[in-house]
Amino acid sequence: MRILVMGGTRFIGVYLTRLLVAAGHEVTLLNRGNRPAPEGVEVVKCDRKSPDALKAVLTGKAFDAIYDNNGRELSDTKPLVELFGGTVSQFIYISSAGVYLKSEQMPHLEGDPIDPDSRHKGKHHTEDYLVQQGVPFTSIRPVYIYGPQNYNPVEKWFFDRLSHDRPLLIPGNGKAITQLGHCADLAEAMVAVLGNPKAIGQIYNISGNRYVTFDGLAHACAAAMGKPEPDIRHYDPNQFDFGKRKAFPMRVQHFFASIDKAQQDLGWTPRYDLVRGLKDSYDNDYCQSEQAVDFDLDGQILASR
Repeated sequence: MRILVMGGTRFIGVYLTRLLVAAGHEVTLLNRGNRPAPEGVEVVKCDRKSPDALKAVLTGKAFDAIYDNNGRELSDTKPLVELFGGTVSQFIYISSAGVYLKSEQMPHLEGDPIDPDSRHKGKHHTEDYLVQQGVPFTSIRPVYIYGPQNYNPVEKWFFDRLSHDRPLLIPGNGKAITQLGHCADLAEAMVAVLGNPKAIGQIYNISGNRYVTFDGLAHACAAAMGKPEPDIRHYDPNQFDFGKRKAFPMRVQHFFASIDKAQQDLGWTPRYDLVRGLKDSYDNDYCQSEQAVDFDLDGQILASR
């Protein structure tokens, strides 16, 4: 198949592109050209935030499928639909489980209510637009993604503190339940929807197959690093206002989703358990590069105790 991947040179895009090339697909990446691309792909350089530039570089091209990995707002995706919505066989959109409205009934299911004030609301607006335009789409909603090349400081937050023998300051009582999915598992799910007639017009939650508490995640990170039991200390996050800075990398609430639908429809299941996935991230990413660490907010919390 001729496949357009938006991005393709960072984190999930790298894993996805490698799988598509290995499967024999003809892959084109569209990005700003700031990072090297995997071998065996064409790269079209463009800033997708400029609709005119996007249309100029893609007009006249044809694709069987499109992976929109980095569209955050409807305005990011609309030019692609205007160009290819009537000709593409499948438009695969990477949304987020962050669109769900906070609920007392968990885990989140694909049909659950959406939070109109979510910072991910643009992704849901895009999903609605794809439906309204009659585009043969599949939407994927990951929870927290982790693994080598992660540019969001999810596991890094824990690795930093454990590496420096510092306490792990976890908000609340540490019992909030969350969920992480390894980047390689996500990429495999993204490939599993490709050309799958069951996936057309569907939304899938994608993550790991186990849930974990914040304290449990701290223990899992320590185990992955070969560290002793971590020094966990809890605090009330409502006593602090750090503005846009984050003292903890995850939302302080229960946040996890059922992946049953994806497993049933796609014949996909996660391969990584949490500790093995964290060890992969630690050994093959964190330990391979210098890590910038800022413990300023930790210091403010500790000073108030």
